[in-house]
Amino acid sequence: MSGSLSLQDRYGPHYRCFGCGPANDRGLRIKSHVVGEEVVAEWTPERHHEAFEGVINGGVIGALFDCHSSWTAAWYLMRRDGGAEPPCTVTADFQVHMVWPTSSAGPLRLRAWVVEAEGDRAVVEASLEAGDRTTAYCRGTFVAVREGHPAYHRR
Repeated sequence: MSGSLSLQDRYGPHYRCFGCGPANDRGLRIKSHVVGEEVVAEWTPERHHEAFEGVINGGVIGALFDCHSSWTAAWYLMRRDGGAEPPCTVTADFQVHMVWPTSSAGPLRLRAWVVEAEGDRAVVEASLEAGDRTTAYCRGTFVAVREGHPAYHRR
């Protein structure tokens, strides 16, 4: 992953999203990279991301999944449709399952992949790993928006 531009830096360098916007100095600024058929990100939490000593806040985990999964859907739809840029996607729904407290002691790894797609939407599944343990899963539906939607061309 090092040395290659993230999806965010390549397609949305001026994007201000809290979770994934490169232009948001106070955001999480995740960097999603295509690795085979998956989209992968490594992110290192800081102390202010904790719910309590040594454990990441669940809302932060949700934001990581939301943005990383949305970029996964956008990348998939772009590739499927032969586009030059990913469409602007928004979250229709997503559900997070916490299976173990997520340690803040080092980098976290997000992995996401599309499990089904039809028309302007893609269903994405994702996992979060801390060290050698999977601590959370996510499944969500992400929709490409059209002109007239507030998120259209937000990048």
